[in-house]
Amino acid sequence: MPAGSASGVAALPAFFEFEAPREWRTIDFISDIHLAPSLPRTAAAWREHLLHTRADAVFMLGDLFEAWVGDDMRSRPFEAECAEVLAEAASCRSLAFMAGNRDFLVGARLLRETGVMGLADPTVLDAWGRRVLLTHGDALCLDDRDYLAFRATVRDEAWQREFLARPLDERLLIAADIRRRSEARQDDAARYADVDTAAAVAWMHAVGTAELVHGHTHRPGSETLAPGYRRHVLTDWDLDDPRAPRAEVLRLTRDGFQRVPPATADGA
Repeated sequence: MPAGSASGVAALPAFFEFEAPREWRTIDFISDIHLAPSLPRTAAAWREHLLHTRADAVFMLGDLFEAWVGDDMRSRPFEAECAEVLAEAASCRSLAFMAGNRDFLVGARLLRETGVMGLADPTVLDAWGRRVLLTHGDALCLDDRDYLAFRATVRDEAWQREFLARPLDERLLIAADIRRRSEARQDDAARYADVDTAAAVAWMHAVGTAELVHGHTHRPGSETLAPGYRRHVLTDWDLDDPRAPRAEVLRLTRDGFQRVPPATADGA
């Protein structure tokens, strides 16, 4: 797991590789959907996109769920509906999931039962000879030292075994309390730290990629980090916010990246 060093640069993690099948023509990237019963329009848009996109694959790079405290959450109505969407979409196209800071407890059971491929963080995608580094992004936010310490704790296998042994209702209460305390120590303007540029470039250099795709920061856009190194930041989705509704897909084809709206049943 990446961690902050004394120099402020993240130690290099283990990098995994995935080679896209040659017959794929289009790959969609989304993240930070934060699926929850309180966000019905967002959930509906996510469902429509997974079921109607023309992409051969959809890569979901973390925080698909607002909270996921174990695969037994499928016993709840909303989460059961989400799992049904995943299974239906996976029967039509390839789906891949990378854990985020909200849903790192998505387990092998959910992925197996829905037909979704698990992606390690970080993963190098090799698509048509183009190498792209994929990560949720939280491990690169070195300025958020409190979060990184928390991340190291909850990603520990022993901690997870103990936590998952607790009753579901208790886990949900603990998760809600953790979110409240996290938000209480941060104001709205600084809630999401940005990735460390030097660390991101070091990762890209280590695996020979010129492009990075990540979410987590809720700061969508594309920019050059250093000569020869470019990043594409995914947007969060919230179509239930009347002030600033947002949802966007980053699409990769042989011609490069473009940003498109989510697909709909009528093909828009």
